[in-house]
Amino acid sequence: MKKYSLAVLLFVVSSLSVVAQQKITLEEIWGGAFRTKGMDALSAMKNTNQYTVLNYDRNSKSYQIDLYDFATLEKVSTLFDTKNHSEVSSIDSYSFDKNEKKILIATKSNPIFRHSFTAEYFIYDIPSKTVSSFTTNAIQEPAFSADGTKISYAFENNLYVHDLVSRASIQITNDGKKNKIINGITDWVYEEEFAFVKAYDWNLTGTKIAYIKFDETEVPEFSMDMYNEGLYPTQTVFKYPKAGEKNAIVSLHIFDLKSGTTKKINLGDYKDFYIPRIKWTNDAATLSVQVMNRHQNNLDLHFVDANAGTTKIVLNEKDAAYVDVTDNLTFLKDNSFIWTSEKDGFNHIYHYDRAGKLKKQITSGKWEVTNYYGFDEKSGMIYYQSVENGSINRDVYAIKVDGKSKVRLSSKKGTNSATFSPNFQFFINTYSSATSAPTYTLNDSKTGAVVKTIVSNEAVETKLAKYDVTPKEFFVLTTEKGHQLNAWMIKPKNFDATKKYPVFMFQYSGPGSQQVANTWNGTNDYWFMMLAQQGYIVACVDGRGTGFKGAAFKKCTQKELGKYEVEDQIDAAKVIGKYNYVDASRIGIFGWSYGGFMSSNCLFQGADVFKMAIAVAPVTSWRYYDSIYTERYMQTPQENASGYDNNSPINHVSKLKGNFLLIHGTADDNVHVQNTMKMVEALVQANKQFDWAIYPDKNHGIYGGKTRLQLYTKMTNFIKEKL
Repeated sequence: MKKYSLAVLLFVVSSLSVVAQQKITLEEIWGGAFRTKGMDALSAMKNTNQYTVLNYDRNSKSYQIDLYDFATLEKVSTLFDTKNHSEVSSIDSYSFDKNEKKILIATKSNPIFRHSFTAEYFIYDIPSKTVSSFTTNAIQEPAFSADGTKISYAFENNLYVHDLVSRASIQITNDGKKNKIINGITDWVYEEEFAFVKAYDWNLTGTKIAYIKFDETEVPEFSMDMYNEGLYPTQTVFKYPKAGEKNAIVSLHIFDLKSGTTKKINLGDYKDFYIPRIKWTNDAATLSVQVMNRHQNNLDLHFVDANAGTTKIVLNEKDAAYVDVTDNLTFLKDNSFIWTSEKDGFNHIYHYDRAGKLKKQITSGKWEVTNYYGFDEKSGMIYYQSVENGSINRDVYAIKVDGKSKVRLSSKKGTNSATFSPNFQFFINTYSSATSAPTYTLNDSKTGAVVKTIVSNEAVETKLAKYDVTPKEFFVLTTEKGHQLNAWMIKPKNFDATKKYPVFMFQYSGPGSQQVANTWNGTNDYWFMMLAQQGYIVACVDGRGTGFKGAAFKKCTQKELGKYEVEDQIDAAKVIGKYNYVDASRIGIFGWSYGGFMSSNCLFQGADVFKMAIAVAPVTSWRYYDSIYTERYMQTPQENASGYDNNSPINHVSKLKGNFLLIHGTADDNVHVQNTMKMVEALVQANKQFDWAIYPDKNHGIYGGKTRLQLYTKMTNFIKEKL
């Protein structure tokens, strides 16, 4: 054997330590070590080819609304600075009037639910550089009239209008009352499932306001204990319609500012229905209203004559399963309109005339339009995003309103999304893939050519390269039943095909969702990489019911949520278990929310396949979840009891063989902790051992302070111990 001097040995050891790969830690993940640089949220102007950004100056501790040029991305001016206006201490959000001469500024925001909040508001007049307030109350959803002379808002469930010229205020509604009547603001379930809060709209001449009234008197109440800091817990009580229970009764009203009178609009002979969208057309006397039946498989688009109070159905969408509600309805100058629909089996763009007669199906093919960006009246081009180049990718396209001259504007394979300039001359493209961190570029809207790079994240890519990780490998997994499912896998860096590895599966699986996407890492992905460093293979499979592969694939789970999705995860685990490098006796599964419903079901119903499961904030029976979401896919429990009960994990606890970790936050207003408490009782009565963790006063996201670090440490330790 050759002899080396101590100095040479020391040199060899120190050289090895330089090239040794680093290990990812939970402290780094939740401390933001892999955070990417993004663009500040920009708000495009409408009258000029410019945009604004809210900036914060740490030195002066002041907020600025800065104006930028789209063509150069250079700052043009500062429109507003809090250091010049002491009454406005901070800026949470802002919006402009139609003429972009006034700014409505929100401060001291106080969240209510996921999207809703109250705030104090100020109006800044740009030409005169003056600040004024129009109410001393913390209010909701203020909005300028079209001419900028009036401002409407909601306060304590009633609607008001303030005249900025005369400074006089009028109260439009008087019957608003907490947990009884809401005017112009959505209730909990509309906010969560139809994703909007402002349930009123000004017409184009500022002469009428249309609003939805919610009568939630008969809706059952839900209460949550809040433990806080005090000696006694407090209770939060709100109306929450669970599946099959009474919803708020909705009605449509139009207030006329000239006469000071309100018309209740008769929408027709609907028994139990939703109004998921209202929007004024380009005709100041015509309001568009979308009305849906409770099953959500029939949608009528009404045009309401605001003067006569009469309605006409101009478009009807029917579906054997359900119709999706979107914000894509766009009125053109002639009041013809753009609409998106899955009626040919894939989501595409359609053009209808002002009477609702189809002019043209603009896009078509066995692929989905995933985002509608807008229509340029001047060039006649429509801009959209689609999965034309594979369901895990996203690209940006332009197409003529007649369906011709289609151009692919994005060039790199991965996930591309766009923000267009007001005149559609440019767009800011956000691009990432599983191997490329997000980059933001300014692109030409005619050709897609990159004008300049705005933000890139090579630093994060370089940093990650120093770690002992491999990126996701994408593949199509075919189950024994012949179902082809998108999948990815993360293997250890020093992967050895002759060894046997444990597998940790992750999924969400909810209707229309997607986890297998060619996009940059989220925080969970770094956790999965960390687990791969420690000798686990991490895999993810999008089963039937997930999105972007056509309506038939997405909607096959109708009336049986949890049946085919669970079958696919179990079947996928069986396929993976047969790989010669996998230890089939050590496969685990994890999910959050719908994913927690799934991971519980997989462990119970796939007791011989899965060794362990972690379920965070799971639905344990769809009977405990809200009406709009649940009934969209399941109808009511009264109509479909077996669909609810056969696939709910709470009814399969007796089959538990493996190791189960159940986690929930007590202040989850979305998936109530009741789900976990009922599951715990069922497991106890089945004499099953399991682990569980409760997070006081934490909502559906379970975060704040060191919460996520503690939670992921707990889950990591459980995986190491049980898998």
